Amino acid sequence: MAKPPAKKSKPENTIAFQGFLGANSHIACNECFPKMTPLPCAQFEDAFAAVQTGKARLAMIPVDNSIAGRVADIHHILPHAGLHIIGEHFLRVNHNLMAVPGASLKTLKRVESHVHALGQCRDYIRKNKLTPFISADTAGAAKDVAERGDTSVAAIAPKLAAKIYGLKVLASNIEDADHNTTRFLIMSKTPVKTNPKKGPFVTSFVFRVRSVPAALYKALGGFATNGVNMTKLESYMVGGHFSAAQFYADVEGHPNDHGLKLALEDLRFYSKEVIILGTYSAHPFRKA
Repeated sequence: MAKPPAKKSKPENTIAFQGFLGANSHIACNECFPKMTPLPCAQFEDAFAAVQTGKARLAMIPVDNSIAGRVADIHHILPHAGLHIIGEHFLRVNHNLMAVPGASLKTLKRVESHVHALGQCRDYIRKNKLTPFISADTAGAAKDVAERGDTSVAAIAPKLAAKIYGLKVLASNIEDADHNTTRFLIMSKTPVKTNPKKGPFVTSFVFRVRSVPAALYKALGGFATNGVNMTKLESYMVGGHFSAAQFYADVEGHPNDHGLKLALEDLRFYSKEVIILGTYSAHPFRKA
């Protein structure tokens, strides 16, 4: 099995991600910051901690997928992580079936990968009568398959993982949909400086509305009346309480824009807490 080359890098030239080398997050790091050294981390919390403690300058975190929806349940971490969103990246995800040398579709009985990858390749898995097993992530599945050396087991992972762990790609681009795309957030300990006149921008924030009738309607009314487009709104429970939810939102615009400024003022009036997570340049993918 091929072993990843050992790389040493200064913290200011390091970007952390969750997963093993060869994961889609690793590819996103390479696409956005080809001169930085990717730092694999076991958990999302570890990737955040790497930036918090100065072990890495940035973190690449997946949040949404065009098929699976929410990818990483990081909304509980974001508000109090002490980090800022400074950018976003959209990655077209291609899934590949890989196994150890000597294996073929005829020898395979089971396939392992991240739960989302298995779900995104459901038709292919069923067509080839493979039994799916869930792994922590795609590249981790590839690493495990390589270490076991079993010709009856395959992994679904990026081609980069096959190259790193010495696997043979048996089938390429086996995902069921050709629009399979993941959105990543780029996190930093310091916010990025933005010029409101050089947009377009996306502003991300979390908020908790007061537990009163029509609180959410009133809190969000300012965005409609001020012509601010909200591209994402998700709710989730915090602190084990069912009486009120916390919300994560993305809107188009800069907080210094007149409309968004007024909308945020209305939001704060009807909310217990509003935390701006970051204002950053909108990725060109949004125009596609």
